Amino acid sequence: MNNIKTINALGISSSTSFEGVGVAMIKTDGVDVFGFGPVYVVPYDDDVREMIEKVHQLKPDSPENAVNIRKTEIAFTEFCAGLVKEFLADYQEKIDIIGFAGHTIAHDPCNHYTHQIGDGKMLAELTGIKTVSKFRRADIMAGGQGAPFTPIYYGALTAKMRKPMAVVDIGNTSDVVWFGQNGEMMAFVTGPGNPVIDNWVLKKGAMHMDYNGKLAITGKVNQQILDTLMRHKYLAKPPPKACDRSFFNEKMEHLNGLSLEDGAATATAYVAESIVYSMNSYLPEPPLDVIISGGGSKNPTLVRFIRQRLPGLDVKTAQEIGWSLGGIDAQAAAFWAVRRLYFLPISFPFTTGVPEPMIGGELFEI
Repeated sequence: MNNIKTINALGISSSTSFEGVGVAMIKTDGVDVFGFGPVYVVPYDDDVREMIEKVHQLKPDSPENAVNIRKTEIAFTEFCAGLVKEFLADYQEKIDIIGFAGHTIAHDPCNHYTHQIGDGKMLAELTGIKTVSKFRRADIMAGGQGAPFTPIYYGALTAKMRKPMAVVDIGNTSDVVWFGQNGEMMAFVTGPGNPVIDNWVLKKGAMHMDYNGKLAITGKVNQQILDTLMRHKYLAKPPPKACDRSFFNEKMEHLNGLSLEDGAATATAYVAESIVYSMNSYLPEPPLDVIISGGGSKNPTLVRFIRQRLPGLDVKTAQEIGWSLGGIDAQAAAFWAVRRLYFLPISFPFTTGVPEPMIGGELFEI
C-alpha cells in the first residue's frame, strides 16, 4: 500500500429527483480528503431528462426495454462527457480519475437487482480519463442492499468531529449514518425522503416541490393519517436495509382529501417522524450531534420538524457547517473511485449488509 498517494478525482452523480447532474473535484488518497475543487450542479438537457424519465423503473426484460434503456444510457453518458470537458476547460488542473455514479433507474435489493445507467468505458473513451463506474453491482450480487454507499465518505468528512454522531441524508429516500466513539459505523435507509412531499404538491398544487417548506408550515399535521403512514412495514424491518423511492408511494393515497397545506404538513411530518423513529429504534447509541444533509436540508420546515423530535441534540444542516451541499454525492463518487483504484472497500456489513467489506466499481483505463 506504499504506492497510495493523493490524487485529483472528479465525481459525477445524477439526482434521481431530476434536479440535475452534480460534478465535483476532490483531492484525496481514498482515506482522507485534503482539498476540494469546484462544484457544479447542471440541469439536464430537456431531451435527456425526458429519456431518463421514460425508462425510470424499467428493467431490460424485453427487447424494447433493453433498446430504450441503452439509447438513454448513451445519451446520458454523452451529456456527462460534455460536462467533464466543460469542467476541464474551466479548471486548469489535471484530473487523474473519474468516479461515475450514473443514474439509478431501478433499485430492488430484495431481489438482488440494481441498475444505474452510465457507461464508464464510453466516458473514459470520450474524456481520455480513466473512469470507475457500476459501484453498486458487486455489493448487490454478494447479497448486500446496494445502498447506502455515502457512509465511507461521510466518515472522512466527520473524522475530527466528536462522537457518537449521525448524518441524516434526505434525498429520494432518507439515510442515516452513525459513527461511534471507537470507529464504529452503521448506516441504513430509514424510509421516505423528499418525493413523498414533492409528489403531493405536484398532484394537488401543480408545483414541483414545497419551496422552503412554506406550504407545510402553514398547514396542520393530520395525526391520524400520520399514524397510519408510520405503520408501513418497511419501518418495522431492522437494518441493514435499503429500498427505492417508489416503495412508499402506495400509502400516500391516505393524504387524499386533505388540503394542499395540510397534506404537505403531514407528508413532511412523515419524513421527519420516520427518520427519528428509526434513529431511536436501531442506532446502537444516541448521537450527540446530528447533521442533516441532502436536498431535505434545504427545507426549513422539515429541519424544524426533525429538531422538534430530537430535543436536547445539536442538530445542524450541512450548509451550516460549510459542506458543499450540491456536491456531496459527486464528491462521494470521486472518493469511491480512488478507493477502487487502491483496492479499498466502499461497503461494509453494517452499512449495506454485505457479508464482508467489499471493493466496488469497475475500472476502465485508456
